[in-house]
Amino acid sequence: MAEPYKIVVGLEVHVQLLTKTKLFCGCLNKFGLPPNSATCPVCLGLPGSLPVMNEHAFRLALRAALALNCQIASHPGQAPGFTKWDRKNYYYPDLPKNFQVSQYDLPFSHDGWLEINVAKDAKKDYTAKRIGIIRAHLEEDAGKNLHDESGKGRDTLVDLNRTGTPLLEIVSQPDMNTPEEAIAYLEEIRLLLREIGVSDCEMQEGSLRCDANVNIHIPKADEPKGYVATPLVEVKNLNSFRGVGRAIAYEAQRHYEEYQKDTAGNFRFGKMLKTTAGWDDAKGRTQVQRHKEEAADYRYFPEPDLVPVVVTAELIEQVKAETGELPSAQRTRLQTQYGLTPYDAQVLTAKGRPTVAYFEALTKAVGDGKTAANRMSDLVYPALTERKEEIEAFPIDAAGFAKFLKKGPANSQDRRDVFKVMLERNLGVEDAMIIAGIREFDEDALRAAAAAAVAANPKAVADFKKGKDAAKMSIVGAVMKANKGAPNDVVRRLVEEELAKV
Repeated sequence: MAEPYKIVVGLEVHVQLLTKTKLFCGCLNKFGLPPNSATCPVCLGLPGSLPVMNEHAFRLALRAALALNCQIASHPGQAPGFTKWDRKNYYYPDLPKNFQVSQYDLPFSHDGWLEINVAKDAKKDYTAKRIGIIRAHLEEDAGKNLHDESGKGRDTLVDLNRTGTPLLEIVSQPDMNTPEEAIAYLEEIRLLLREIGVSDCEMQEGSLRCDANVNIHIPKADEPKGYVATPLVEVKNLNSFRGVGRAIAYEAQRHYEEYQKDTAGNFRFGKMLKTTAGWDDAKGRTQVQRHKEEAADYRYFPEPDLVPVVVTAELIEQVKAETGELPSAQRTRLQTQYGLTPYDAQVLTAKGRPTVAYFEALTKAVGDGKTAANRMSDLVYPALTERKEEIEAFPIDAAGFAKFLKKGPANSQDRRDVFKVMLERNLGVEDAMIIAGIREFDEDALRAAAAAAVAANPKAVADFKKGKDAAKMSIVGAVMKANKGAPNDVVRRLVEEELAKV
């Protein structure tokens, strides 16, 4: 049953960039270091210290922006490519400078889009939807507060290792209308940024964080726009994609209930300030934290210690050349070049470029993309999961797997048994088949076995002639029993040919 309202969602995604050092200093950008061990006068904002822009961080951010189809610093009244940095002023314990170096009115990228699949059944269909990107800008991260959650009133601890880490903030248009669309958008962002080497996007390590801006539109014919919009709520503390979906669904339903209780007509967009709420995943609900500041509250002004940057056409071309094939283009190519279904192409692309390279080498060797994709799905992917390995460390390379598919058993269970032996004992397909008790068969030998089985089963032959197909299968079964591991489809064909001679 459809909900009596339309959910409207925009996401703010914060991504830490894969640099060796921080954005404005030489401190290590590395997760898991001892608390406050990766700090210096610059990232702590001590008097007299001056920031210097990390060029690699800027190039990574530019790579991401181009992959998100953004315009690069195209601002009216400014030279093409001109961008600057601004101070966003606010006080918080994990922000020792009392301001964050960010971007305000002249971000280095803006007005982009990302395509996602919104089909009801992604395994069968592909329905494209473009999610607009308002801006993607570069800024420094703050530190991390470690609160006492025991309820005993202990002090909050502050770890400033994260302070100054290069952060890309990607702000979407409010173009998502279901929790599923929001999750699909996040999954595509994560895949894209991982594939182009911008970020590892590990949510559990904080290198990908997300805030969801949620409200709902309730149809109302007498309203100028035909609906009532509820006040905007920004939901924070979203630590998993599942949590994002749950929080959006919860907040939408809460808005509808608040709207139904509101007899004075105050629970509307524009009549109430934007609210920030935290998501409690254990309790499955949001908790209001504060009313959101407006831009003026942050007292933005140009960062005086950093020179502006002009992004040249030459730099853009260099970064494009470094980026390589994007997941969206790769999915399309896998379908057109190898005949894969949209779903198979999606699964393969999501596994990453090394897995795609393995597939392409395998397909070249076996000559059939669909067979290669199916056998990888049946055998390689489960083995990688079980062994907790990446494809680069897998002991059976594409050439070895191709040989296995050509010379190994056709029966699916026998194929699994031989493959398991190959992995466990690091053997080739021939030796693994011997250990698994499965022999290679040539068609002449199997034809002789089929002819013998037909001759030895006159009653089954007579029943088959009377139209009882099960009688044929009893002969096939006899041949298979005597020739363990023989390909079932070949045996069936040979039995049918020998029965036709009787």
